[in-house]
Amino acid sequence: MTNPRWKRRPEGSNWGDFGPDDQWGRLNLITREKLRQGLAEATEGLAFCLSLPLDYPGGNALNPRRHPPILRPTVRDGRPNFNCVIAGSDGTDVFNDDLAILWLQYSTQWDSLAHVGGLFDADGDGVAERVYYNGFRAGIDVVGPTDGVDAGVSDAIKPDSTSGAHALGIENMAAHGVQGRGVLVDLHAHFGDARKYVGYEDLMTVMAADAVVVEPGDMLCLHTGFARRVLEMGRAPDPQVLHETCAVLDGRDARLLDWISSSGVAVIAADNYAVEGMPATPGADPCCSILPLHEHCLFKNGIHLGELWHLTPLATWLRGHRRSRFLLTAPPLRLPGAVGSPVTPIATV
Repeated sequence: MTNPRWKRRPEGSNWGDFGPDDQWGRLNLITREKLRQGLAEATEGLAFCLSLPLDYPGGNALNPRRHPPILRPTVRDGRPNFNCVIAGSDGTDVFNDDLAILWLQYSTQWDSLAHVGGLFDADGDGVAERVYYNGFRAGIDVVGPTDGVDAGVSDAIKPDSTSGAHALGIENMAAHGVQGRGVLVDLHAHFGDARKYVGYEDLMTVMAADAVVVEPGDMLCLHTGFARRVLEMGRAPDPQVLHETCAVLDGRDARLLDWISSSGVAVIAADNYAVEGMPATPGADPCCSILPLHEHCLFKNGIHLGELWHLTPLATWLRGHRRSRFLLTAPPLRLPGAVGSPVTPIATV
């Protein structure tokens, strides 16, 4: 199988399986039937918000390049447009209007398929290129700024029409809708708050114990309890807790990656920082990816990853009612060119 953008595809990838220009990846498996299956799970009419407040975790100990959101009033006649009565008006209206500067992957979020690519010889000429899912290219389809300067707060409102994800941006995920059947695996119920790298055998054991069944097109959610710990720290997190608490997937486990491929899961979301453990366990190849699950999901198979979701209240309810499935509605912002997005997922049971 070849494609106008590539002659070789990575081993274990599905490039081209959904068409030469596909930008949805495994979202293609969320069909009308999968949406009907999700709707059938909403029997109680009870909704759970799966987002943290977007100013959590607090600080930037999780990632020094990501910061809490900044809210500012817009400006009217040179003054803050807050609690504002329009000058010269005889009306009785009081107006507020504001803007937000968001680091899009600071809190509860989706990764777009442009978030992580790989160095891979897609042309078959012995030279590795910077490529993304389905062979989309760095510098052509995913373009960065030319000055190499990380924009600060003062620069954040200056538009830049040239850089961004011209393919694989998060707006493609939003246009799909991201609504269907969610399935929760409660890792915290089995492993508690201890830091544990969960491999294939661990995951299968938990799913068997809780009678969890995952089918193609399902949206897999992993409850580890991490977001609950984040909330407990009240925007002043302990770095040791952030980096050494709760379960993470072992992205280096080949059997786990094979299961992700064969299971047909459409997306994976977790309530921890990166779904997988960072740092990853050592690999056999010193040049291998430092984020092997991200590589497998985003780069190779078009599986979006959700991070820092707040799953504990939902997990508690599901366990109390001996259920694991629910209707999940989780579209990101329809923000063209973005490589990630905040999200306010809703689970309905």
